Amino acid sequence: MPKRVLQGTVVSDKNAKTIVVKVERRFVHPVMGKTVRRTKNYHAHDENKTFKVGDVVRIRECVPISKLKRWEVVGLAGEGAGEVTK
Repeated sequence: MPKRVLQGTVVSDKNAKTIVVKVERRFVHPVMGKTVRRTKNYHAHDENKTFKVGDVVRIRECVPISKLKRWEVVGLAGEGAGEVTK
């Protein structure tokens, strides 16, 4: 099964080798018919601390690294989407 790739904005880079990425999803409400926005924060592994708050990044599912980290940074959004920057 392929690994999921999400795109979001870095909201925190205070932790060692970890960034927090806010991912927004939009969907149409089944009853009201309006577009609804939901956000969720993901902890992602950033080995070299290269990404800062405000960067738009892509993250990919990986094996569990710690209690909260199950994602790794692929790179900045818009750049080589398939290559890992390590």
